[in-house]
Amino acid sequence: MSNLEKLKPLALLLLRLGLGIIFISHGFPKLFGNTRAATQGFEHLGFPGYFVYVAGVIEFFGGIMLIFGLFTRVAGLLLAGEMAVAIWRVHLPQGTITQVKSYEFPLALAVASFALTALGAGSLSVDHAAFGEGHKSPRKFKEMD
Repeated sequence: MSNLEKLKPLALLLLRLGLGIIFISHGFPKLFGNTRAATQGFEHLGFPGYFVYVAGVIEFFGGIMLIFGLFTRVAGLLLAGEMAVAIWRVHLPQGTITQVKSYEFPLALAVASFALTALGAGSLSVDHAAFGEGHKSPRKFKEMD
C-alpha cells in the first residue's frame, strides 16, 4: 500500500485537471457566451441576474487556478461553496434528497473541490513551486527559532 502513496501527486494533478476542465467549460459560456440567456435563467431560478457573472468568474477562473495548481485551496473552497448553493437552491427544489440523480453531478463537483481544499494541490503545482505548500514540517519551524 505504501507504493500507492507515491501516486498521490499524480492523483491530485489529475483531479485538478479534470475539475478545472469541467468548471472552465461551465464558466466560459456564462462570461463569454450567450450571457443574456444565462442571466434570464438565473433570474428564473430566483437569483439576481448579476449572479451569472459571479458564478462565471468563480467557475472559469477557479477552473484555471485548479489546472495550474495556483491558490488551489481558496479556489477549491469557492467552487465547493458555489456547488453547495447550486444543490441547495437549484437541484434539491426539483426533487427530494432521496432523488440523488437530480443533484449527483454538482455533489460530485462539490466533494472533489472540497477534497482539494483539504489536501492542497500536491507537489505537481504552482502552489508547491512558489510556496512549498504542505511540505514544511513543524520540526523545521522549531529549528528556525
